Amino acid sequence: MREQEKVIKDPVHGYIYVHDPVIWDLLNTREMQRLRRIRQLGTAYLTYPGGEHSRFAHSLGVYEVIRQVLSHFERNGYRWPTEDRRLAYAAGLLHDIGHAPFSHALESVLNTRHEEWSEQIIRHPETEVHQVLARVASDFPAQVGDVLGKRYPRRIIVSLVSSQLDGDRLDYLMRDAVMTGVDYGKFDLPRIVRILLPKDDRLVARQSGQHTVEAYLLARYFMYWQVYFHPVCRAAEVLLKNLLARAKALVEDGAREISPFSALNRLLAADYGVADYLGVDDSLLLAAMHGWRDHPDGVLADLSRRFLDRHLPKYRELGAPLSDERLSAVKDLVRGAGFDPAYYCTIDEIGTVYYDYYLGAQKGVHGDGLFLWDEASGALTEMSQISEPIRAMAQETQRTARRIFLPEEVTGNSQLSLQLDRWIRP
Repeated sequence: MREQEKVIKDPVHGYIYVHDPVIWDLLNTREMQRLRRIRQLGTAYLTYPGGEHSRFAHSLGVYEVIRQVLSHFERNGYRWPTEDRRLAYAAGLLHDIGHAPFSHALESVLNTRHEEWSEQIIRHPETEVHQVLARVASDFPAQVGDVLGKRYPRRIIVSLVSSQLDGDRLDYLMRDAVMTGVDYGKFDLPRIVRILLPKDDRLVARQSGQHTVEAYLLARYFMYWQVYFHPVCRAAEVLLKNLLARAKALVEDGAREISPFSALNRLLAADYGVADYLGVDDSLLLAAMHGWRDHPDGVLADLSRRFLDRHLPKYRELGAPLSDERLSAVKDLVRGAGFDPAYYCTIDEIGTVYYDYYLGAQKGVHGDGLFLWDEASGALTEMSQISEPIRAMAQETQRTARRIFLPEEVTGNSQLSLQLDRWIRP
């Protein structure tokens, strides 16, 4: 294939440009096309109807952000070897190639991580992705895997894919905000691209763009609490995890053919390889749930109906962890209402570090903090040392939400609700 410009219309970036034939070939592999059938936001579409976008769209967006950044560098006198540019493009495009269906729900049930699967898929000689990469050079798949695993010696290439201002975060925050319709997740992405530059083999931002970076970090903060950690989004995630956990438990008890899909059966039986993993996507899981509506196991059937019909569990906020005695009492209450507390009584604790201040402060320029470059003095300064809002965010470090999710039949029953309040209130 000759090098020829391909143009793809995109709601976030306007147009996405592909010039490298290797990137075009990667886009058309089976493994990349599978990402069209995996939602970027997992179950969030049950809360935000517009949040139906795919991991494929996001992966393509990450590639485009990296392409824009490297084009900006080259326009300003930085020369990138073709090999380095192609490596950054490929790593950005393939960074999510190992995602499980519904993004994170199945990962927790299988006790696996998509980052590890991404490397396995890239290194596996029978995948189309590996074969395209290997046509570039025999060691090119390993190089891409090393970038994703943060082992590649050129730190700047790793930073483009994984850092405080990487292509991944810059795309998913904007894309998720646009597709869900929320405004507080948006920031000035073109300006971010213009203030980035390579220094000391890593990605940094010009100090003149400090306020733009602050707006981006605050947008990230708000997106976590208003979208990713939205209690209804979490309710759908909890329901899906419990549903999959029940299916897995039945398989472990001997129901090996729990679905008509052999790949899903092997995944739930923890007896699977790369081909099986790649054979499961959102559509297959949803089809399995349709079959499970009438499954002889009442719990699996009920959880499947609840998910498909959006009868999500309700939540109560927990100010502090429940003691063993209180939790046992709540479970007895749920059991008395006719529900197995193993699948209908879930405590969900979530929290995240929004800015890795302590890593940057302790490890200096080579830590994981975000550094600003002063053109006049040539100094690199860690962000929170000169930014009041980011310092406040760094000092918050970890904010935690703790909720208990229960069937509406429990929370909506006035008598049961009074008993529940007795046990969950401090």
